[in-house]
Amino acid sequence: MAMVRWEPFKEMEKWFEEEFPIIPMFAAPRMGLDLAVDVFEEKDNVIAEMNLPGVNPEKIEITFHDGLLKITGSRDEEKETKEKNFYCKEIKRGVFERLVRLPVEVKTEKADAQYKKGVLRIVMPKKEEIKTEKVRITVH
Repeated sequence: MAMVRWEPFKEMEKWFEEEFPIIPMFAAPRMGLDLAVDVFEEKDNVIAEMNLPGVNPEKIEITFHDGLLKITGSRDEEKETKEKNFYCKEIKRGVFERLVRLPVEVKTEKADAQYKKGVLRIVMPKKEEIKTEKVRITVH
């Protein structure tokens, strides 16, 4: 008897695709958009990088709320007058959204975003840590 590898997350993903086809959180992977984000620290900054090839940078919006980084945007369908006979059409278009919990507090007003060669890079300066001082209590 051949052993079959159990992949519970693939089964769960398939179940959500069949049962809840319109939930946006699960729609993005089926749309062909890779919404993976790398978040790392570099000196006094938190950096978030995301591959978004084929996305117009003017269609990307970055917001912050309660320690979350929110990246939204859209990849538009190409407008052509002539009809194509596709053998395979896997590159999907549409709206996407990605939320990322930031590991530390950042100065959102000083955040800077750059889009180069299909890679979105967001640089967020870290807030200075509030230093606590100990107070010695003397008993009289």
